[in-house]
Amino acid sequence: MTGTARTDHVPENVPENVPENADVVGMWVTADGHIRQELLPDGRYDEARGTRRSAYTGRYTVTGDHLDYVDDTGFTATGEIRDGVLHHEHLVLHRERK
Repeated sequence: MTGTARTDHVPENVPENVPENADVVGMWVTADGHIRQELLPDGRYDEARGTRRSAYTGRYTVTGDHLDYVDDTGFTATGEIRDGVLHHEHLVLHRERK
């Protein structure tokens, strides 16, 4: 995950339940396949980088097309779904096609 830790942005009561917008659930991948971010239905995520599985894990919440991430160390980040594409900080991720 990239960005800077901003403790002033950490939501006080981030629920660990089903996200508001279940349409985001699934595997999201960069074009080169190096970064794979799985958004789980319980509001958790697991991000792999290259061969490093679970490089980042944490929870996320969805408000409309906006995502707020809090990793298990307290680092925060944001994302946004635009035209079916997940823009997560400087990353661009597409749904994995099976």
